[in-house]
Amino acid sequence: MSHAEEPEDRMAWIEPVVGPGSLLVSSTDLVEPAFRRTVIYMIEHNDAGSLGVVINRPSETTVQNVLPQWAPLAANPSALYVGGPVKRDSALCLGTARNGAIIDGVAGLRRVDGKVVMVDLDSDPNVIAPLVEGIRIFAGYSGWTVGQLDSELKRDDWMVTASLPSDVVTPSRIDVWARVLRRQPLPLAMLATHPIEVERN
Repeated sequence: MSHAEEPEDRMAWIEPVVGPGSLLVSSTDLVEPAFRRTVIYMIEHNDAGSLGVVINRPSETTVQNVLPQWAPLAANPSALYVGGPVKRDSALCLGTARNGAIIDGVAGLRRVDGKVVMVDLDSDPNVIAPLVEGIRIFAGYSGWTVGQLDSELKRDDWMVTASLPSDVVTPSRIDVWARVLRRQPLPLAMLATHPIEVERN
């Protein structure tokens, strides 16, 4: 039997590769406040570096307060989310395209992965509205220089998983970190029950 045919190889879970649309789920050992129990949706990962947004950190600020023209399209809760520590004074917007919507070539929309699109906040909300089911606006983003993310992955700071389009617009009452882990194969799924504060156990 050749090495390629060994049963253990067929059973091995293949770790997803980082790319647009993948999720970085913070490891239980990553206790840095900015990224503790965070889930990052990756937008870019290439030779120039990596960029994503934290999708489970709603702020106290409403979209209505900062970008009222986009508030009707904002997914519930209609809050500004903290996308990461870089450029907190700038906004970045992701949305999920409606089934059947043709978005390629539409000014103001850029496909990230599957149904997830990046929305140009300088575009006309009335043009975008019929094409998206909901949007989420992030203040700031999470960025890595070339090689920086790779070294963090080697340190096991992050678990890489596939995303669902709904992850980007999940309501705040849902624990996205636990939900994403729960749908992974074992043993990752067992981490979903990891307590938020180990010292409280």
